[in-house]
Amino acid sequence: MPALLIFILFPLLELWLMIQVGGAIGALTTVLLVVFTALLGLTLLRIQGLSALLRAQARMQAGEAPVEELVQGVFLAAGGLLLLVPGFITDFLGFLCLTPGIRQGLVALFLRRSRGFRPAQKPNPDVIEGEFRRE
Repeated sequence: MPALLIFILFPLLELWLMIQVGGAIGALTTVLLVVFTALLGLTLLRIQGLSALLRAQARMQAGEAPVEELVQGVFLAAGGLLLLVPGFITDFLGFLCLTPGIRQGLVALFLRRSRGFRPAQKPNPDVIEGEFRRE
């Protein structure tokens, strides 16, 4: 059912909404608005993506795992992709991913929900790993 929702119902909903907006403000204005949001989103993605990359590099140089920065990078990429897809719902979701405060909240929620994910830790030199069997 989720694949049906994503690949059939969601595009139909986007198309219906674009037709409704086009009927209210005109077809040309609707097309220009979709193009404008894509360009604005790409600009925001470029600025914020570079910032996230620099933060990740700083954490790696400090010897820390840049987990939060990597997850933010995923949200930034998803936001940029959503803004490239024509439609108002995808634009809204894309801007949610690109708005710093909202994105940080989404990243924090994602990291809390993925409790099992832990960054790799340095091995303990006092621990000897191996296998054994009883005979």
